Amino acid sequence: MNVSTRQLRAFLALAAQRNFTRAASLSHLSQPAFSALIRQLEESLGLRLFDRSTRSVELTAEGREFELSARRVMEEFERALGGMHDQAARRRGRVSVALLPSLAAGWLPQVLAGFQADYPGIELQVADVLSEPCIELVRRGQADFALAATRAETPELRAEPFCSDDFYLVCPVEHPLAALRDVRPRDVAAWPFIHLSRTSSVRQYLDAATHPQTMQSVMEVDQLATVMGMVRAGIGISVVPWLTLFHFQAPGVVTRRLSWAGLKRHIYLVRPRDRSLSVAAQGFYEWVMARRPEGTAPAGRGRLSAPRRPAARS
Repeated sequence: MNVSTRQLRAFLALAAQRNFTRAASLSHLSQPAFSALIRQLEESLGLRLFDRSTRSVELTAEGREFELSARRVMEEFERALGGMHDQAARRRGRVSVALLPSLAAGWLPQVLAGFQADYPGIELQVADVLSEPCIELVRRGQADFALAATRAETPELRAEPFCSDDFYLVCPVEHPLAALRDVRPRDVAAWPFIHLSRTSSVRQYLDAATHPQTMQSVMEVDQLATVMGMVRAGIGISVVPWLTLFHFQAPGVVTRRLSWAGLKRHIYLVRPRDRSLSVAAQGFYEWVMARRPEGTAPAGRGRLSAPRRPAARS
């Protein structure tokens, strides 16, 4: 059976008008072409849908029953077309992104607010997790793409550079290290140190850059806010990336940029290799790539402002 939407529209027009001439005119067709559509529909269905006479056109019993079904089909079809049009115009859709907590808390909110203002009909889901869970969410199809500190190049995934992140010493303003012009790994190793969890990208970069130097670890925590509290209380010092410095804006705390070999965190955008993004996800991908964090905070003593927000670029 081969029934087209053209035939259904012609059928519904004739069912409403009960007149071939008027129905053909409303359908912007010649009467012979319109009559051919009705005839082809009846032949495809194997049913007579209209009783015709010289004076009137009336639906048969089968025609009345088919009218209800045809109307439902066309309404669903029009809704589907409208939905696809809205998605193509980025008025509707759903995007899921996974990213590091430091990006989710500091860089993302303003970027997200701008996207939602321009595309309010797109639903956004955010997972703020460490690099390995980020990548796993993309692999399982639960996130459209991820921003992670791991270059995940596999048969399933591909990665592209997103941004780089310098590291900073954070310590109390009266701490002896705050007065040093050039802070070296052995200088930091001489003082009690607040470590982040071994599963965090921050810890992994720091361990690699300071090997074989051993830090005087007094505490290992999961949250940067906890690191801040411990540093502010004078329990220890720490080293954190630039993108996390918004956590360390407080009286009595200073941040100093470190220039250690190998101590630069690279963030990658990870996405499926052989699966295209939805229209909504592609739009958000383009949005975030145009608003990547840029530059680093200035070196020097004293209290620093948080990483600057990226300027909106189209």
